Amino acid sequence: MMGRGSISRMMLVGLALLLAACGSTRGGSIAYNPTNFGTPDAPKVAAVDDSYKLAPLDTVSVMVFQAPDLSRDYEIDQSGRLTMPLIGQVDAVGISTTQLGTTLSKRLDEKYMRNPNVTVSLKSSASRVVTVDGSVRQPGIYPATTQLSLVQAIALARGTDDLANPRRVAIFRTIGGKRMAAAFDLTSIRRGEDQDPQVYPGDTIVVDGSGVKKAQRDIMQSLPIASIFMAL
Repeated sequence: MMGRGSISRMMLVGLALLLAACGSTRGGSIAYNPTNFGTPDAPKVAAVDDSYKLAPLDTVSVMVFQAPDLSRDYEIDQSGRLTMPLIGQVDAVGISTTQLGTTLSKRLDEKYMRNPNVTVSLKSSASRVVTVDGSVRQPGIYPATTQLSLVQAIALARGTDDLANPRRVAIFRTIGGKRMAAAFDLTSIRRGEDQDPQVYPGDTIVVDGSGVKKAQRDIMQSLPIASIFMAL
């Protein structure tokens, strides 16, 4: 005769299997594949003065008087640092070009040059990036200097994670001065059933996380493996 503990375990296993069957579905309030979700507004060009704060993936031009080997363009990496010969890494995010020039001058003056004259100017801003967030393996900000599709953008973030619902992926962008969103079914795109939409600089992509999958995982983790096989 089967005990209450075995029956409870069987019910939990059955629930986990049921959840697995419905863990990845379309849904939500964002419309799928809308026809009015086109090219976003062009990024606004900010005035480059001391009110502009440098951001990851910005490119700056550094001029060091009488030091041609140091005078060139530098890109601020995703961690917010600029790497320069002789002085190594320098924190560069959240400060102005004038403040960065002062920092570089002080670092060079410490060991290598006497009263160096350093000028920093912004060459290109980080507006040509896409943000990939949600249930992906490596959320972050990625360059969009070439044409990207949704699948390619998610691949930059190392793909979806184990708790992702690939049937609910949203892209947010500004069109006509309004923040708009559209949902896409990544599973159907990968199967060739839906078109792979173009992703533009400034877009934010959010991959939905499946609460059902999380519940399934939590149920399975609450049951010792030996108990599952005993119940069956």
